[in-house]
Amino acid sequence: METARQNLARFLAALPKTETHLHIEGALPWELLKAASGDRFPCPPASWAEDFRFSDFAHFETELLEMAFAYFTSPERYHEAASAVFRKLRDDENVRYVETSFASGMIEFGKLDARAVAQAIRGAAPEDMEVRVFMGIHHNGYNDATRDFIEASLEWPELAGIDLHGTESFPLEPWTADLWARARAAGKFTKAHAGEFCGPDFVARVIDELGVNRIQHGVRAAEDTALLDRMARDGIACDVCPLSNVKLGVVPTMADHPLPRMLRAGVVCTVSTDDPISFGNRLSGEYLALAQVHGLGPAELAEVAANGFRVALLPEPCRRAFIDEIARLAKEHAA
Repeated sequence: METARQNLARFLAALPKTETHLHIEGALPWELLKAASGDRFPCPPASWAEDFRFSDFAHFETELLEMAFAYFTSPERYHEAASAVFRKLRDDENVRYVETSFASGMIEFGKLDARAVAQAIRGAAPEDMEVRVFMGIHHNGYNDATRDFIEASLEWPELAGIDLHGTESFPLEPWTADLWARARAAGKFTKAHAGEFCGPDFVARVIDELGVNRIQHGVRAAEDTALLDRMARDGIACDVCPLSNVKLGVVPTMADHPLPRMLRAGVVCTVSTDDPISFGNRLSGEYLALAQVHGLGPAELAEVAANGFRVALLPEPCRRAFIDEIARLAKEHAA
């Protein structure tokens, strides 16, 4: 007889899903890094352990960049990694749509061709998966070394948009709002990381100053009920990564995670993995954690999956087909 856990796992496996908050450098498959680096990384990171916690963001970033710089030395390496990432998401997690970002800092310090990297990632998309590529720009990442390729990127057809990365420890520099506005005028979609290490005031700032309606993380917004109400009213969505939030100490435990409360407040929230090479997580594990710890049932998990397609940069008929498929599966499961 099938157990409840097996039944839920089978339902989640059938559910079409999205990854709308995925750093391609942080999604590097371990086996590719190991093969490329010889004895430098003999075993998976200690951070894969369930009880592991990074001491702070700098600890996480240092370890991630050490792995990333060891592997991502060319556009061809980006293509190789992205191909493996997308295939695994499709085959193992039933992911049909991905938004992934590459870091402008990797381009700057690795002296890479930024457009070739964007093309390499976009060209790795399987025929049966929709992929949108973003450039992530840190708060202090617009400078003499990056200005030319960042400005040029606003005209690249293979680039879907830009995303503000970083620790939220820098002020919003004057160039940021201007660039974000010009990116939208050029037809690019804009996002921003906020509400991870800074509180709800920073979430409100990026909404007001950058004009974004997609927040990467955003979970600290839950500390301000008025802000949650505003986000629900104005359609400001959050691409949330629960297991990342736990291992980075944004929340003490999964039981403390505010995602269910945000959903109850009417905020559109998606679920993604952020940087799996650092956290040792899988998308199905994110959904299972929400079910096991917070008691989200199949209907609620289906709504989270549908939210991924609600925010996706897809033609409306395609979006509707995915949402209808999810509704049908949820109905069949409940029968």
